[in-house]
Amino acid sequence: MRFICIALLTLALTGCRSLNIEATISNRTSTPVTLVEVDYPSASFGTQNLAPGADYHYRFQIIGSGPTKLLYTDALHQDHSSPGPTLAEGAHGTLTVLITPTAVEWQPGPTLKTEPTPQP
Repeated sequence: MRFICIALLTLALTGCRSLNIEATISNRTSTPVTLVEVDYPSASFGTQNLAPGADYHYRFQIIGSGPTKLLYTDALHQDHSSPGPTLAEGAHGTLTVLITPTAVEWQPGPTLKTEPTPQP
């Protein structure tokens, strides 16, 4: 019983930490972009439309390892693809993707780190 109490107290004091990436896609152009998608290891996310100056926020967890990629269509109906950073399982932190008039800028936050996933 004493062990359970100590374990619960330790858990309460240290807290649980989820290994998520907080992503933001920002449209910094003067026109809307459509069919916005971010591919990452094991899944993808996105939005149908992103207005000029708008941000889209999404939280995800990496399972496996691999590259990221942004796909979107501009106001002239031209498709674009931009390779992003390679992420490993256990990566966590912030990731900002800026769509600008001239390029896509990937900005991994200073806290974007990878940790090995504990094996059972």
